[in-house]
Amino acid sequence: MPSLAKTALVSLPLSLLALACQQAAAEEKKAGSEAGEATQSLAPVLVIGNYINGVGSSDAASQGAVSARLIESRPTLRPAELLEFVPGVIVTQHSGGGKANQYFLRGFNLDHGTDFATFVDGMPVNMPTHAHGHGYSDLNWLIPELVNRISYKKGPYFADVGDFGSAGAARFELSERMPAGLAELTLGQNGYRRALLSKSLELSGGDLLYALEASHNDGPWENPEHLRRKNGVLRYSFGPAEQRSSITAMAYEADWNSTDQIPLRAVNAGLVGRYGALDPSDGGHTSRLSLSFTTERKAEDGGFKFNAYAIKSRLDLFSNFTFFLEHPVDLDPSLKHGDQFEQAERRQVYGLAGSRSWNLTLAGLETSNTVGLQLRHDRLNPVGLYESVARERVGVIQESNVRQTSVGLFAENSTQWLPWMRSVAGLRFDRLDLKVSSSIAANSGTEQAHLSSPKLSLIFGPWAKTEAFVNYGQGFHSNDARGATARVSAKENLPVEAVRPLVRSKGSELGLRSEIIPGLQSSLALWQLKLASELVFVGDAGETEASRASRRSGVEWNNHYQAASWLLLDADVALSRARYTEFDPAGDHVPGAINRVFSAGATLNGLGPWSGQFQLRYFGPRALTEDNSQRSKATTLAQMRIGYRINASTSLNLDVFNLFASKASDIDYYYASRLKGEPAEGVPDIHFHPVEPRSLRLGLNIGF
Repeated sequence: MPSLAKTALVSLPLSLLALACQQAAAEEKKAGSEAGEATQSLAPVLVIGNYINGVGSSDAASQGAVSARLIESRPTLRPAELLEFVPGVIVTQHSGGGKANQYFLRGFNLDHGTDFATFVDGMPVNMPTHAHGHGYSDLNWLIPELVNRISYKKGPYFADVGDFGSAGAARFELSERMPAGLAELTLGQNGYRRALLSKSLELSGGDLLYALEASHNDGPWENPEHLRRKNGVLRYSFGPAEQRSSITAMAYEADWNSTDQIPLRAVNAGLVGRYGALDPSDGGHTSRLSLSFTTERKAEDGGFKFNAYAIKSRLDLFSNFTFFLEHPVDLDPSLKHGDQFEQAERRQVYGLAGSRSWNLTLAGLETSNTVGLQLRHDRLNPVGLYESVARERVGVIQESNVRQTSVGLFAENSTQWLPWMRSVAGLRFDRLDLKVSSSIAANSGTEQAHLSSPKLSLIFGPWAKTEAFVNYGQGFHSNDARGATARVSAKENLPVEAVRPLVRSKGSELGLRSEIIPGLQSSLALWQLKLASELVFVGDAGETEASRASRRSGVEWNNHYQAASWLLLDADVALSRARYTEFDPAGDHVPGAINRVFSAGATLNGLGPWSGQFQLRYFGPRALTEDNSQRSKATTLAQMRIGYRINASTSLNLDVFNLFASKASDIDYYYASRLKGEPAEGVPDIHFHPVEPRSLRLGLNIGF
């Protein structure tokens, strides 16, 4: 594209936004003058911004909620980027758009979800003992327009969060009804097309909500992604406000081609382009069906919550990360193919969760007591790792049938000891039962484990619209069931040591939250987290690798400011440090651990027919090896939305992603791979997945 065109492409939306801001400022100044104001300064406004993080709203400085107002205003390149509304979270991708994203938070490379628990209307998203990675969290089936609220908690301080919640947890709440029907059509570059139809209807005293979504995307890749997504939601909500219930059915299916990470040396040598693929047959297919029920009853003495769900999912994923390292076909004529492999599973999940709370007055003290039960059962028939050629299965590395049952019991007490002091004490008990039937007889077996996790939070204040927090808690993450029963490695058939099914974590935090400045919500948190072991099942190898104990610490500073009735500002800073605590000559850095995140955003509304949103995100450099000799570069991305309301029911949105055309990486790894003609032992190198270039999407929304 000529440089003049590029300049125009960036300057047009910026100019429109600047013009709208000038118009709004002039209108506000005029209104103030007509009201007889002596100065041009804005009067203080209530904090009604993007985040519901006011004083008195939570039990920790790092706990909060995201309003639908922000979700509606900010564009997302991928559905899972809704998690980036949680301050400090980074969402990236290293493969096709139908595969779960890669997540980062609090010094963690969370892979596809390990150590961060995610729920949608009470249904768990994390999948244990997954074909690709333990804790796999695929959110591609989420429809952003249906999300009403995102509640988040960081650290293992909360009794209602169990497995995968050491770094934090997020809960997505879906809308029960929509104010009006919505027909949406979005067109973009690189073959992007998306259509959405949703509406609420009154039915038998309740609300029936339906949504149908279909999308296609080729992306900027030399091997077109050809992502095809089909999605549907049917939800019926009924009952009065104090006894509300919902039944929700969801269906989702996607197919795609993958452009996985490629070695830097291949690009530098001109063997492949920056957006090229070394194995164009990589890709996958996935589907998900679910049926869930939720109910909540409120009473003067407390309340009752219950949800139950059934999920059926499948995944067939074809990847090639090392190319010809394990199968050097150019060196050994007896070998018939390279290193592509298939990870596949067929899964059924059944579960329920219930809690009852009582509000009491004991010895003149106001208290609230909650007890809860969480039960989940996963059936995998089967889950496996296979050799493949051009998406054709040619060999079995390991195939297993798995039964996995988890039970969690928790109790929590909140007591207001003094007008300025409150405590929240909790205790959680978890039990895990595993049964694995493997194609490798030595790796079949049963295991069980249990542990207790105490929690304590102290909340002081508020004084001068400021409160302080002290939080401590123990948590855990589970490990892949196949690793807990393994006796030999899946590929080399060598003896291995089975891993513990449950691994403990311990965390603490000091926090401060203030609204002393009118219109500003500001939160500061100093935290640390210790893990007994960073044991991870490596799905690509079909076995579990044990790592060392680790310690993470950091600081987070979150700010949400309503600068004017038409301008909302958000700025978040997260700094962290991750180190192994056991000595090893290889080094003490945790590869891939995030250490610096900065994000800033501006949301503009009430500008006549105009609206806008600008978002900047900085993802700092990271150690890629334990000795820190190999490091990634930083990634800075900006995006923008310009909205124009044509009439009361029709609007246009122009979304610009990667506004400044950054040529950075979505993610970087350092490991050995082999291209044809290279030494048999391979070449260690940085393997990267580039961020997508600047792209535009134009959406038409019609209410009915």
